[in-house]
Amino acid sequence: MDLFESLKEVVLDSGIDCVKMLPFLFAAFLLIEGLEHYSGGALARILKKVGVAGPLVGAIAGCVPQCGFSVMAANLYAGGVISPGTLLSVFIATSDEAILIIMGSPGYMKEVGALLAVKVLIGASAGYLVDLFLKDKIMVPKEQGELCTECGCQEHQVGILLPAWWHTIRIFVYLFLFTCILHGAIELLGVEKISTMLLGDTIFQPVAAAVIGLIPNCAASVLLTQLYLSGAISFASVIAGLCTGAGVGLVVLFKMNHNRIENLKIVGMLLGISIAAGIGIDLFV
Repeated sequence: MDLFESLKEVVLDSGIDCVKMLPFLFAAFLLIEGLEHYSGGALARILKKVGVAGPLVGAIAGCVPQCGFSVMAANLYAGGVISPGTLLSVFIATSDEAILIIMGSPGYMKEVGALLAVKVLIGASAGYLVDLFLKDKIMVPKEQGELCTECGCQEHQVGILLPAWWHTIRIFVYLFLFTCILHGAIELLGVEKISTMLLGDTIFQPVAAAVIGLIPNCAASVLLTQLYLSGAISFASVIAGLCTGAGVGLVVLFKMNHNRIENLKIVGMLLGISIAAGIGIDLFV
């Protein structure tokens, strides 16, 4: 088979795989947009009032696909409303579009429950430990002020259909591009070679995945999920990568919270916790 035929087959197979997921993705995004549209304010009020239950509530809230709740948590933290532990629990539990992609892949539904459970456990546990031992070393006292009104998370007038469709198209494009790249790489190199390039079969693969997850864009979670589904990275590594993958929540944190040292401490802890969790799962599970 010549190069053109191989390329044509890769593009065709990738397109078919991604098109099959379109109806599911749109339905899921429609549901999520409805949840954010109608209950986002209620969740913000809950996070303000939960007190010591903050990390647990934050981890559960972060499970909802999309980075909307991580954006909200960053705003609440910058306004002095929630603790650093609660913020980290939301960031760690956030999975962006990874959950939707896995759910749309035949044969992987059972992975969703395990992934969510592990991330909630890591997020809640880390949040409580941070608030108990490190809160005063991280968080500079703040006056509760106005939350962000410029990130678009409060725009209700656009409804839910248009945002759901936009998210679906955007993720479809990412999926198609990364699926083409991965299919082509697998055709050329094989899964084992790709895994080796990503430090496969070593405890350092979760480190590489966690660094990729820090990219403040849903493209990172899409890439990590596709690598996991293709067998190139392990469950421990995808957990590490998705735990650091707070989406644009990290961008909003740096924009709204003006203490850069404090922000860097939070990012450092997010990275350290995610790497430790990934290596721990790799060694003991």
